[in-house]
Amino acid sequence: MNNQFSSFINVEDIGPLDMALAEAMEIKQDRYKYQHLGKNKTLMMIFFNNSLRTRLSTQKAAMNLGMNVIVLDVNAGAWKLETERGVIMDGDKSEHLLEAIPVMGCYCDMIGVRSFAGLTDREYDYAETVLQQFIKYSGKPVFAMETATVHPLQAFADLITIEEYKKVERPKVVLTWAPHCRALPQAVPNSFAQWMRAADVDFVVTHPKGYELDPKFVGDACVEYDQRKAFEGADFIYAKNWSNPGVTNLADYGKITSKDMSWTVDTEHMSWTNDAKFMHCLPVRRGLIVTDDVIESANSIVIPEAANREISCSVVIKRMLEAL
Repeated sequence: MNNQFSSFINVEDIGPLDMALAEAMEIKQDRYKYQHLGKNKTLMMIFFNNSLRTRLSTQKAAMNLGMNVIVLDVNAGAWKLETERGVIMDGDKSEHLLEAIPVMGCYCDMIGVRSFAGLTDREYDYAETVLQQFIKYSGKPVFAMETATVHPLQAFADLITIEEYKKVERPKVVLTWAPHCRALPQAVPNSFAQWMRAADVDFVVTHPKGYELDPKFVGDACVEYDQRKAFEGADFIYAKNWSNPGVTNLADYGKITSKDMSWTVDTEHMSWTNDAKFMHCLPVRRGLIVTDDVIESANSIVIPEAANREISCSVVIKRMLEAL
């Protein structure tokens, strides 16, 4: 296999973004053009947690490319898997990933992995412990279907959507934190920040103090703690909750340290923008992240955004097939 595309995790794995976007638009015009690439090839999709868009879009993309697809729900249709090394397996986990992963690799040509952050051990989560074991031991190309820290297929789909709906050459894109009733991972905002920094956009992140994303992903992006100021002149508003990343205080990692409802995106918030499009990765908690009137407005592009998940995944799988 060509090692140039043996895994897909971060934005640098996709190569030049202009080429990736051009490929996405080509595939969108003819989703079945490259069916021959996947003939007699099998994708195994492994889910450690629930999924709707990722499951459906990835399976559809693989089928468009002529592949067979195996879907494994680890928590519903398999032995409970141990992920830690050096443990005495005398509990409810019957099989270790170190045996399960190479066995999975025997039955497929590539693997997609979905595994959320535990939000209790930052070092464990940010080391991408589960994903890295698949890359090391499966012997097959591996792509992330959302992991402890990243969701690149979502971020790529977001970029495709922005490219389709932008009205100016270099739009202002704002990632805004919003309140939530549950502690959520930082994977989506991490990847969105990473991909927007690589794209030709004016990118701003806004959130309450203490919610700073890991510098590995947010880099030198503009961070504005005044949400109204951040929204001014924006062409796209991307709303997303994330739990405390623990950057400024490790003890806060994975916790909800703010429930400030003034951050909920409503009509007033959107009035501060340049008639911005509203984006969200879905699923979304209405009344917390965004109000009904905003998500149901003509400027809401959450459904086209979700539809582009099929396209972003098609590009990634196509390139992996070409590299086999």
